[in-house]
Amino acid sequence: MDNLTRITTNPQQCGGRPCIRGMRIRVTDVLDLLGAGLSQEVILDELPDLEAEDIRACLEFARRRVDHPVLAG
Repeated sequence: MDNLTRITTNPQQCGGRPCIRGMRIRVTDVLDLLGAGLSQEVILDELPDLEAEDIRACLEFARRRVDHPVLAG
């Protein structure tokens, strides 16, 4: 299964921001926790509804968002 299927968007939830598996845990929430230095294990303890694959999906989602071609003029 493609990990990105774990990332969902719903205009009626979290302002349409990407969330994890329809829950109210946003991709940015997970990325912020990782950026603050929390380990995957700590995040999974703090957010017990998350799975390790969800964290990997957030990282892949972010990677694909920033990996776009830049056209030189």
